[in-house]
Amino acid sequence: MTGLDPSAARALAWPGEPEKPVEDCTPEEARRQYLDGFASKQWPPETVGETIERHVRGIRVKIWRGRGAPPDAAPALLYLHGGGWVIGAPETHEDICRVLANAADAAVISPDYRLAPEHPFPAAIEDCAATLTWMHAEAAGLGIDPARILVAGDSAGGNLAAVTALMARDGQVPAVIGQVLIYPVTDQGQASDSYRRYAADFGLTAEAMRWFRDHYLPDEASRMTWQASPLHAPSLHGLAPAFVVLAGHDVLFDEGLAYARRLEAEASARCRVWPGQIHGFVSMGRAIPEAREALDAILAAWRGMDPRLGAGARPPRPEDLRQTPA
Repeated sequence: MTGLDPSAARALAWPGEPEKPVEDCTPEEARRQYLDGFASKQWPPETVGETIERHVRGIRVKIWRGRGAPPDAAPALLYLHGGGWVIGAPETHEDICRVLANAADAAVISPDYRLAPEHPFPAAIEDCAATLTWMHAEAAGLGIDPARILVAGDSAGGNLAAVTALMARDGQVPAVIGQVLIYPVTDQGQASDSYRRYAADFGLTAEAMRWFRDHYLPDEASRMTWQASPLHAPSLHGLAPAFVVLAGHDVLFDEGLAYARRLEAEASARCRVWPGQIHGFVSMGRAIPEAREALDAILAAWRGMDPRLGAGARPPRPEDLRQTPA
């Protein structure tokens, strides 16, 4: 494991790892394993100003309002959780959402979008689009500014965020001011060299990614469409500004970097790589201190996309951490 950060190596050896690889599980087993173990590497959740649940067209939506968020016209983040389109929920990425809600004095909104294989492509995209449309339509009641919505996501959620941003550019959903893509899936072909370099022993494996993709995209003809593989979009011109976070020891590294380079050339983007890190590190703050660096970088990028975030937005503080969240 040459080049791994010590914190990444520690995370890979963390006690209480799943009983068996995800690719050897049924979807139900994989979900149970993930829900049983996801919190062990995360920070204790921060206390936020308010936590709300809503339902939008049958989609459960979780809302975290930062402690300093204004009651009206707050900046808003649509956060799309990772989990290979098969596992995960807003709660599995709540650590990220709470930190950013407090740090940006914002409302962070995350849909519990439908999962495969029960609901294959494009169900998740439809639910993310419906949530963004609802955020615009109900902005006044939500206390958010519809002109200040950012979309973000990690891994499979990064894929959904990239697709949502493309849809927003094309007028299929309301506009967003920017996109934050955290080690996103951008090419369902799974043929890049990082799939060979990091096929095993670095957390997320090539076999696991094939398992996730095959559940989400059983129709092979759909895999190379831009709605599944945004790297294959004919053009990225006119997209909202992007910030791309990548882990150097990740099967998804090459496709994430390729998408970032296209965004830099055709739109507006910044990319930051943590060379010694592994897939999922931003959700492993208890084991990996670099997770905090990544969230600080995301906050800075968000401020660049929304200058009105202003001085009120601050980095997360240790005293924000609480065992019992609001």
